[in-house]
Amino acid sequence: MEGKPRPTATPEQALYAMDRLIALAQFGQQDIAARLGLNVTDLTCIGFLMEAEAAGQSLAAGDLAERAHLTTGAVTGVLNRLERAGYARRQADPADRRRVRVVMEPTAQQRILQVYGPFYARLGGLVADYGPDEVAVLADWFGRARALMQESLDEIRGDG
Repeated sequence: MEGKPRPTATPEQALYAMDRLIALAQFGQQDIAARLGLNVTDLTCIGFLMEAEAAGQSLAAGDLAERAHLTTGAVTGVLNRLERAGYARRQADPADRRRVRVVMEPTAQQRILQVYGPFYARLGGLVADYGPDEVAVLADWFGRARALMQESLDEIRGDG
Protein backbone atom coordinates (compact mmCIF):
# COMPACT_ATOMS: atom_id res chain seq x y z
CA MET A 1 0.00 0.00 0.00
CA GLU A 2 2.90 2.24 -0.79
CA GLY A 3 1.94 5.85 -1.30
CA LYS A 4 -1.50 5.55 0.30
CA PRO A 5 -2.79 9.04 1.09
CA ARG A 6 -2.41 9.96 4.75
CA PRO A 7 -3.95 12.90 6.60
CA THR A 8 -1.63 15.83 7.12
CA ALA A 9 -0.44 16.61 10.62
CA THR A 10 1.79 19.13 12.30
CA PRO A 11 4.63 18.08 14.60
CA GLU A 12 2.55 19.38 17.50
CA GLN A 13 -0.39 17.18 16.51
CA ALA A 14 1.90 14.15 16.23
CA LEU A 15 3.38 14.80 19.69
CA TYR A 16 -0.09 15.28 21.17
CA ALA A 17 -1.23 11.97 19.64
CA MET A 18 1.86 10.30 21.10
CA ASP A 19 1.13 11.77 24.54
CA ARG A 20 -2.44 10.44 24.42
CA LEU A 21 -1.18 6.99 23.36
CA ILE A 22 1.34 6.88 26.20
CA ALA A 23 -1.29 7.93 28.75
CA LEU A 24 -3.71 5.26 27.51
CA ALA A 25 -0.92 2.66 27.51
CA GLN A 26 -0.06 3.46 31.15
CA PHE A 27 -3.64 2.89 32.25
CA GLY A 28 -3.86 -0.14 29.99
CA GLN A 29 -0.81 -1.70 31.61
CA GLN A 30 -2.53 -1.39 34.98
CA ASP A 31 -5.63 -3.13 33.62
CA ILE A 32 -3.62 -5.87 31.92
CA ALA A 33 -1.52 -6.45 35.03
CA ALA A 34 -4.66 -6.71 37.16
CA ARG A 35 -6.21 -9.17 34.70
CA LEU A 36 -3.08 -11.33 35.01
CA GLY A 37 -3.09 -11.08 38.82
CA LEU A 38 0.02 -8.88 38.88
CA ASN A 39 1.02 -5.28 39.40
CA VAL A 40 2.62 -3.09 36.73
CA THR A 41 6.17 -3.62 38.05
CA ASP A 42 5.69 -7.39 37.98
CA LEU A 43 4.27 -7.18 34.44
CA THR A 44 7.25 -5.09 33.31
CA CYS A 45 9.63 -7.66 34.77
CA ILE A 46 7.73 -10.46 32.99
CA GLY A 47 8.29 -8.51 29.77
CA PHE A 48 12.05 -8.46 30.41
CA LEU A 49 12.00 -12.21 31.10
CA MET A 50 10.05 -12.91 27.90
CA GLU A 51 12.44 -10.73 25.90
CA ALA A 52 15.45 -12.60 27.29
CA GLU A 53 13.83 -15.99 26.66
CA ALA A 54 13.04 -15.03 23.07
CA ALA A 55 16.75 -14.19 22.64
CA GLY A 56 17.70 -17.61 24.05
CA GLN A 57 18.99 -16.11 27.30
CA SER A 58 18.04 -16.25 30.93
CA LEU A 59 18.35 -13.44 33.41
CA ALA A 60 19.95 -13.57 36.80
CA ALA A 61 17.93 -11.87 39.52
CA GLY A 62 20.49 -9.05 39.55
CA ASP A 63 20.13 -8.57 35.79
CA LEU A 64 16.39 -8.22 36.22
CA ALA A 65 16.91 -5.67 39.01
CA GLU A 66 19.20 -3.66 36.76
CA ARG A 67 16.86 -3.68 33.76
CA ALA A 68 13.87 -2.72 35.87
CA HIS A 69 15.81 -0.11 37.89
CA LEU A 70 14.89 -1.92 41.11
CA THR A 71 16.89 -2.78 44.18
CA THR A 72 17.75 -6.43 44.72
CA GLY A 73 15.35 -6.40 47.66
CA ALA A 74 12.52 -5.13 45.47
CA VAL A 75 13.28 -7.81 42.86
CA THR A 76 13.01 -10.42 45.60
CA GLY A 77 9.45 -9.23 46.19
CA VAL A 78 8.74 -9.30 42.44
CA LEU A 79 10.07 -12.85 42.17
CA ASN A 80 8.05 -13.97 45.19
CA ARG A 81 4.88 -12.65 43.54
CA LEU A 82 5.74 -14.11 40.12
CA GLU A 83 6.36 -17.52 41.68
CA ARG A 84 3.11 -17.40 43.68
CA ALA A 85 1.20 -16.46 40.51
CA GLY A 86 2.88 -19.27 38.53
CA TYR A 87 4.73 -17.10 36.00
CA ALA A 88 8.36 -17.72 36.92
CA ARG A 89 10.63 -19.60 39.27
CA ARG A 90 14.12 -19.21 40.63
CA GLN A 91 16.76 -21.67 39.54
CA ALA A 92 20.37 -21.99 40.69
CA ASP A 93 22.85 -20.86 38.05
CA PRO A 94 24.73 -23.98 36.94
CA ALA A 95 27.92 -21.96 36.37
CA ASP A 96 27.77 -20.17 39.74
CA ARG A 97 25.48 -21.67 42.38
CA ARG A 98 25.57 -18.40 44.34
CA ARG A 99 23.61 -16.75 41.53
CA VAL A 100 19.94 -17.25 40.91
CA ARG A 101 18.50 -17.39 37.40
CA VAL A 102 14.87 -16.54 36.75
CA VAL A 103 13.06 -19.02 34.51
CA MET A 104 9.63 -18.55 32.98
CA GLU A 105 7.09 -21.27 33.76
CA PRO A 106 6.08 -23.21 30.64
CA THR A 107 2.49 -21.90 30.64
CA ALA A 108 3.37 -18.29 31.51
CA GLN A 109 3.78 -16.94 28.00
CA GLN A 110 0.54 -18.58 26.84
CA ARG A 111 -1.35 -17.04 29.78
CA ILE A 112 0.07 -13.62 28.99
CA LEU A 113 -0.62 -13.89 25.26
CA GLN A 114 -4.26 -14.73 25.97
CA VAL A 115 -4.59 -11.18 27.28
CA TYR A 116 -2.17 -9.40 24.91
CA GLY A 117 -2.97 -11.48 21.80
CA PRO A 118 -6.08 -9.63 20.61
CA PHE A 119 -4.36 -6.27 21.04
CA TYR A 120 -1.29 -7.36 19.10
CA ALA A 121 -3.49 -8.83 16.37
CA ARG A 122 -5.17 -5.43 16.01
CA LEU A 123 -1.80 -3.69 15.92
CA GLY A 124 -0.62 -6.17 13.29
CA GLY A 125 -3.62 -5.24 11.17
CA LEU A 126 -2.82 -1.57 11.60
CA VAL A 127 0.83 -2.03 10.63
CA ALA A 128 -0.26 -4.07 7.59
CA ASP A 129 -2.06 -0.93 6.37
CA TYR A 130 1.34 0.72 5.82
CA GLY A 131 3.82 0.10 3.04
CA PRO A 132 7.35 -1.18 3.68
CA ASP A 133 8.89 2.32 3.51
CA GLU A 134 6.31 3.64 5.97
CA VAL A 135 6.89 0.73 8.36
CA ALA A 136 10.62 1.44 8.17
CA VAL A 137 9.95 5.06 9.18
CA LEU A 138 7.74 3.92 12.07
CA ALA A 139 10.34 1.44 13.30
CA ASP A 140 13.08 4.05 13.01
CA TRP A 141 11.00 6.62 14.88
CA PHE A 142 10.10 4.25 17.72
CA GLY A 143 13.72 3.13 18.11
CA ARG A 144 15.05 6.66 18.14
CA ALA A 145 12.27 7.91 20.44
CA ARG A 146 13.04 5.07 22.87
CA ALA A 147 16.73 6.07 22.92
CA LEU A 148 15.81 9.71 23.59
CA MET A 149 13.42 8.67 26.34
CA GLN A 150 16.14 6.49 27.94
CA GLU A 151 18.59 9.39 27.78
CA SER A 152 16.07 11.70 29.43
CA LEU A 153 15.20 9.17 32.12
CA ASP A 154 18.90 8.61 32.87
CA GLU A 155 19.26 12.36 33.37
CA ILE A 156 16.20 12.50 35.61
CA ARG A 157 17.45 9.54 37.66
CA GLY A 158 20.94 11.03 37.86
CA ASP A 159 22.40 8.07 35.93
CA GLY A 160 23.68 10.12 33.01
